[in-house]
Amino acid sequence: MKPPFKTVALVGKYKSPEIAEPLLKLAQFLERRKVKVLIDRLTASHLAGNKYPVLPLEELGEKADLAVVIGGDGTMLNIARTFAPYDVALVGVNQGRLGFLTDISVDTMFDTIGDILDGKFMAEARMLLEGEVDRGGEKVFEVLAFNDVIVSKGAKGSMLDLEVRIDGQFIYNQRADGLIVATPTGSTAYALSSGGPIVHPSLSVIALVPVSPHTLSNRPIVISSDCTVEIVVHSAPDPRVHFDSHSHFDLREGDRVVVRRYPHAISLLHPVGHSYYGMLREKLNWNIE
Repeated sequence: MKPPFKTVALVGKYKSPEIAEPLLKLAQFLERRKVKVLIDRLTASHLAGNKYPVLPLEELGEKADLAVVIGGDGTMLNIARTFAPYDVALVGVNQGRLGFLTDISVDTMFDTIGDILDGKFMAEARMLLEGEVDRGGEKVFEVLAFNDVIVSKGAKGSMLDLEVRIDGQFIYNQRADGLIVATPTGSTAYALSSGGPIVHPSLSVIALVPVSPHTLSNRPIVISSDCTVEIVVHSAPDPRVHFDSHSHFDLREGDRVVVRRYPHAISLLHPVGHSYYGMLREKLNWNIE
């Protein structure tokens, strides 16, 4: 993706009034750079005296060249899912600790975003998943996921009996608390805490990670992103499927969850010199020489 970025959308963490000051300062900075500024409609509800055009997220996706997200990784996940169908690059600004996706601090955002406007940045494409629930041969739910699709047990606590197929080929029956289908981005989320591998975001793969499997030989497996994963719920008192922990759907016995790679990637922009391995060292407290 190449500059210039002529129209920039600003999106803040939902229901967080504290983003108002840095966001308005950033809007003024962009305006001085002769950039058209658009504000997300929900974000604008926290901005007293806002003078910039306000649009819903879908219209921002249609009109913006670049979106700056101020908040945390959870905010970025939601925005990435919404903007995935559009050719909009994303930049993440974190008000607190640096995140896996929001790796620019508020203190440095003017210098960094100024560099991005000048074409000085590192871009990477991140894949998403599209998931659907089929019930009796009918599609009853469909949504995108940036991190993962998770079939899990509900509040009653009983384990799930699942059948897993890849490209129509039977892989195994599994009794477990759940199964995570993760993108490389999601490999450092719930999948990591469940014993899954860390997958570099440049790889075009999908990770399947069991959650507390009854049979310990059921281990994580990494497959091509060209594959289609099918998960059939055979026995469970109250199963659910979660998409990035933002969308949920209550499952029934016999439901089939189908997961495949979404055809459009999202572009994340980072400062020059950004290191994925350096980020891992910081976030995971690995020893630094």
